[in-house]
Amino acid sequence: MQTEMKLKVGDKAVYPAQGVGEVIKIEEIEIAGSKQMVYVLKILSDPKRMVKVPVSNPHALRAIINEEEIGDLLDILKERSVKFDNQTWNRRYRGFMDKIKTGSIYDAAEVMRDLYRLKLEKPLSHGEKKMLEQARNLIVKEIATARDQTEENVRSEIESLFEVN
Repeated sequence: MQTEMKLKVGDKAVYPAQGVGEVIKIEEIEIAGSKQMVYVLKILSDPKRMVKVPVSNPHALRAIINEEEIGDLLDILKERSVKFDNQTWNRRYRGFMDKIKTGSIYDAAEVMRDLYRLKLEKPLSHGEKKMLEQARNLIVKEIATARDQTEENVRSEIESLFEVN
């Protein structure tokens, strides 16, 4: 029995922790002796990166956020009452990485917000700086795709939230 395909070539979806991807083809491949249909996605932030996602596992992908969800995401970024405990940077890093890996854009927003706020208090480690950039890129790419805006405009909008707060 063939699973009904919900995406078609040209559709965009989010591959958790990698970002927005575009379906460039749907193909049949052989995995461990059995044939499977897969979506082949080009990750938009790195066009050389391709991922194959089984059509039978639609939960591996999620839809791009809508305008209401963008509002919720921006509210998370605006939150000011963020408290930091005295964890070491590597323990914080692991916690942030776990959030990024969930694939939730809201978790990525929390990571970005928390690292931005922490940066105001003390210098970030190299790993934390890279993670801040990763979270920001995931958020900017998805909002820009959802709104059909340039990444520069979205990045400016997000940066202004932190300047105001």
